[in-house]
Amino acid sequence: MTALTVNLESAITITDQQFYQLCRQNPDLKFERTVEGNLVILSPTGGETGNRNGRLIQQLFNWSDNNELDIVFDSSTGFKLPNGADRSPDAAWVALERWQALNPEQQEQFVPLCPDFVVELMSPSDALSKAQEKMAEYLENSLRLGWLINRKGRFVEIYRPNQPVEKLENPTQLSGETLLPGFNLKLSYIW
Repeated sequence: MTALTVNLESAITITDQQFYQLCRQNPDLKFERTVEGNLVILSPTGGETGNRNGRLIQQLFNWSDNNELDIVFDSSTGFKLPNGADRSPDAAWVALERWQALNPEQQEQFVPLCPDFVVELMSPSDALSKAQEKMAEYLENSLRLGWLINRKGRFVEIYRPNQPVEKLENPTQLSGETLLPGFNLKLSYIW
């Protein structure tokens, strides 16, 4: 997916409500907003990436259906990170008590927190450096576990707080570790 960044810094400032309305009025487009206030316009994914992301989300939802610890979100969900950026990871998980602490309005609009767990599935046209920057931003905003999956290179980078990034070459599955007990993503559906 190719992203186009529009620098609005010196031209206009878009409030959180205006950004939310912009997204609602343009449902065929996917927007993110950087901490600097720049608008990121993301193109739709291709068929292969869309299918693989569906398989990823399916596995996460299936696991989630068997416990009462969490709430899972797909790639169309916007999160307002503590640093002010608005991001939409390909898959996200939030501990149930954090979700329940939000009021109904916060649950309805862009979720005002960083997910506990995110997955970013790179499209063939994605720049690795940009995806890594996004993962670092999640970590800086209290992410507890993150996976950056590079299908083209057949590797996964695992992001954890206060630890170096771990790179796995061509793994067959990924463990949700103690954060998502019993969740194992089968990568045969993703590669």
